[in-house]
Amino acid sequence: MLPWITADTSDRIKTMRDTSLAKLVREDLLEHILKGVIKPGDRISEPDVANRLQVSRVPVREALRELESSGLVVSRKHAGVFVRAIEADEVQDLYEIRSLLDGFAGAKAALLAAPQRGELIQALNASIAVMRTAHEQTQLPAYYSENLHFHWLIVQAAHNEQLSRTYQEVVQKLHLARLQSLSHVTGMQNSIAEHQKITLAISQGDAELAQTLLATHVSSAYARLRQSMSAAHSPQPIHQPEETP
Repeated sequence: MLPWITADTSDRIKTMRDTSLAKLVREDLLEHILKGVIKPGDRISEPDVANRLQVSRVPVREALRELESSGLVVSRKHAGVFVRAIEADEVQDLYEIRSLLDGFAGAKAALLAAPQRGELIQALNASIAVMRTAHEQTQLPAYYSENLHFHWLIVQAAHNEQLSRTYQEVVQKLHLARLQSLSHVTGMQNSIAEHQKITLAISQGDAELAQTLLATHVSSAYARLRQSMSAAHSPQPIHQPEETP
């Protein structure tokens, strides 16, 4: 699961009676989409969502409009609202954007004051340890989740709200693409080694190196993913491997 999706919102929604209701409906729908409960291509029924959450259709409509503006759902005239299917060209664009965002965040993190940088390094090393354990135990979902957490720690350390929001939107779309392609995590050992180099660069306060390593890390992951998908090309449905940054 994505690191900023942390709890079930259903109970909170049932007790909310103020103007933030639409936001909570949006969080609930987002959680269902990112967990794959509502899959890419699925239609989202306003009445069903309203009945499930025991709210009127007004906050549901508002929530769906917000999700559409973020690119996760699409409204089709006379058909309804559907979870978007992310196309291959868009995946490439998203990886390019993520490469820039990760690099920028890494540079900012490396310039933190020593105490804050030390706290970040401690958290990054703990995250690497979790990924290593997941790799040893072949726990692919756990590795994927912790890998995203590692990068999110760096983005948060940049202390840039607009960066965080943009990063969330990019990674959420890439997560949708992962769900619809039935891809799985590969290249874990290489990824862990790259994470260690990134952590070292940040710990040394080397902003330029941290930026380069993170940008290259994401770009290389996409290149390996594209190569794997090309090699596995088939007219039949397949499980496509994913190189996870």
